[in-house]
Formats: sequence, C-alpha cells, structure tokens
Amino acid sequence: MKNEVSFKIFNSLNGKKEEFNPCNPEHIKIYACGPTVYNYAHIGNARMAVVFDTFVRTLRIFYPKVTYVSNITDIDDKIIEAAHEQKVEISSITEKYTKIYNDDMAELNVLMPDIQPKATEYIPEMIELIEDLISKDFAYEKEGHVLFHVPNYDNYGKLSKRNRDEQIAGSRVEIAPFKKDPADFVLWKPSDKSQPGWDSPWGVGRPGWHTECSAMSKKTLGLPFDIHGGGRDLIFPHHENEIAQSCCSSANIEDPTSYAKYWMHNGFVTIDGEKMSKSLGNIILVNELTESHHGEVIRLALLSSHYRQGLDWNEKIIHQASILLDKLYEIKFLLNDENIEHSSETNLEPIACLADDLNTPGLIAELHKLVKNFNTSNSNKSEIKIHLNLISQALGILQDDSYKKISEELESKIYALILKRKVAKDNKDYELADKIRNQLLDLGVEIKDTSSGTDWNLKS
Repeated sequence: MKNEVSFKIFNSLNGKKEEFNPCNPEHIKIYACGPTVYNYAHIGNARMAVVFDTFVRTLRIFYPKVTYVSNITDIDDKIIEAAHEQKVEISSITEKYTKIYNDDMAELNVLMPDIQPKATEYIPEMIELIEDLISKDFAYEKEGHVLFHVPNYDNYGKLSKRNRDEQIAGSRVEIAPFKKDPADFVLWKPSDKSQPGWDSPWGVGRPGWHTECSAMSKKTLGLPFDIHGGGRDLIFPHHENEIAQSCCSSANIEDPTSYAKYWMHNGFVTIDGEKMSKSLGNIILVNELTESHHGEVIRLALLSSHYRQGLDWNEKIIHQASILLDKLYEIKFLLNDENIEHSSETNLEPIACLADDLNTPGLIAELHKLVKNFNTSNSNKSEIKIHLNLISQALGILQDDSYKKISEELESKIYALILKRKVAKDNKDYELADKIRNQLLDLGVEIKDTSSGTDWNLKS
C-alpha cells in the first residue's frame, strides 16, 4: 500500500467488515459476475458495473497492480429463447448486446475489465471441472445431465446463511426426477438440435450457469484470488454454487476462502420505491438515460448510496448529482491554471472514505464541503486541485474536458434570449416569455428566475 490508510471490506462470507489482507499485496485479483447478454443493459446492471469499477479504480490507487476480470455470459436459456423469438443465430444476439453493454458502460466512464472472458470460449475448462467433480464423487451423470450432489459438501450454505429447506425453496427450480437430492444443481445439460451444444463425455450439451464462472475465474486469475463480487441477487444460488464447485474440485473443500477470500455484493435498485419489473413497465435502460443525462451525472447518482444498501432511482438523485457535478466542473475549470508542486508521496487521506468499504456517500459529502469552502479567503487552491484530481480519479468523474462548454456564439444567443424574455415579462407578455423559455429548452438551456435576475445552466 502507498500509505498508512487501512483498507476494509465487508465480507459477505463472514457477514462483517474486515481488514483487507490480500493474497499478494503486490498483485490484487478481483472477479465480478458480468451480464447475460440477451437484452439492453438496465440501471441495475449499471450499478453493479459502476460500483466495481469504482472499487477497482480505488484499489489501483492503493496497490501497485490490480487485475480485474468481469465476464460475459453468452450461453444461457434466456439467450436461446431470445434467438428463437427473433429467428436469428445466437451469436447475432450475443455479439449485438455485448457491444451495446460495453458502449453503455463506457458512457458511464466504466473502464473495460483487464479480462472480459466469454463463457463459450471456456467450454474445455468447464468440462475438465465437471470431470474432476465426478471423479471425486461430488457430481453424477443422469439422463444426459450432470449434477452437483449438494449433501456431499458440508459447507454448502455458508455464504448465503440458508438452511437446507431454504436452499431448496430458493433454487426456484422444479425438482427433476433425475436428481438424487432436491438441492442438487446442474453442471451440464443436454442440448437438442434447436439448441447450441458442445461434445462432451455425457453427450452434446451445454454448461450450467454456475459452472461457467468457476471455470473462468480459475483460468483467468488462478486460485485463490482476492475478491469475488456481484449483485446481491447472485449470493444464492449462483455464488453459493460457485464456492461448492470450486472448493470440491480445485481448492480446499474445508476452506471456502481457498476459492475467493472476500465476497462483495451490491444492493438492489428500485424505481420510485418499486422493484424493477417488466410487468410494472418500470425498467430503466442505460441507453435511454444517457440520451437525456450526462454519463457522469448517472454515475455520480449511482454512487450516492452505499453500495451494500438499496438505491431508489428517482429524479431527485439525478438532479442532486447534476448540481454537484456542475459545481465540481466549475471548480476544475477555474483551477486549470493553478500550479501544483508535485510530491513523491501521495496523500491518500482525501479518499480514506473509499478505503472504508467503498463509502462513496461519505466521499460525496466531502465533495459538498469542498464546494462550500472553495471560495473562502483562506482556501488553498493548489491543495484543492490535488484533492479534486485524486477524488475524480477514484470516482471516475470530471473526465470530460468538454463538459457543458459552449461556443461564444451560443452563449451570446442565450443571453440575448434571456434579455428578450425579461422585456416580454416586463411588458406582461407572458405568452411570449413562455415561448422564449421553450426556445431556450430546445437549445438545452434551463432557466430559473431569482430575486437577482435569471440564472441558467445547460441540461445534463
């Protein structure tokens, strides 16, 4: 680590905040479950991506090397169903939505993972994993299916803290007649002629979802690696099953940390207090949001709540994020010419909040203080610039040097319209005043009448 700021993580495996003790402090390894690519990315997908991107950015400030892996699930029953409905090849679906996902995340300043493995590229590793589990009597083949036999793994349920009845109920799967035990889960399943399939010792088939991440994480990072992350909805059964597979195959059956030492999970996104669902018609897509809001505004709004807590998405948090970002950019542009004395030692205290289990709300509160204190007579502009640069590096904001910059011609036009509107209001020609307001909105300008005149800003 670069300085004495301690790094802490809430470990879902133990249910408590712990001092982060990496496998190798010189090289941090992290894996986070990425999207299943059959549709457009929504705000829930974005939260996971932004949270772990911010976490990785922070780790890279504190540690000399970080390898971040986040996968693409490009074989799944939902993908097969979407391809059948659209009467296209599966690859058309997965290639299209992988590109859309990556483009959407780039709009939110999410950096590409160091490695973005696709499940279909790791089929041999998955087959090898399954063969190993069968040879050790942790899995069995029946009717072309290969299943993990849960009763043979004593630590099953340690991550999710579920008892046996909850495990079965939580699987949400009809109990198939070929299962030895209701809790057993699929590692490999057969494919018919209408479904994609690969040759295997158990016939033509395809991997189970859980199998994919175990194989990809081991191949790309080796075992054990430091941190495994994803949304809270993945704790059970997905991550629970990953631990079972990996520990019973390649790692230590008695020690879940022999697969991944720390587990991090972000909370759900609700929309105005309601759970996102197709039936409610309240799913918010990232590509629709970015049409009306700057990507950094969306990013800052997603970070406004602590990652482990739920986040209620509404216009208020968007508005608050927009106001704060405007002020931060204003400060950044004002400080552009400020000379800084570079030091060999970086003071990481300004982002100490992030080292405490990625406390982004705490850091955002500090940003509000920075804005408030900026214009005080005793403020140290050079120090503020250093702090702001460090914070923006960690949060992934203030990266757009063209943010809300406008041409002199447009600025003159805005002021001319505001003056024209004032004259109209003075003459009580409110119809004309409203018309001019709409003209300004068409230019992307929002106005607000105050006691001292008319303020304006560009829409996010």
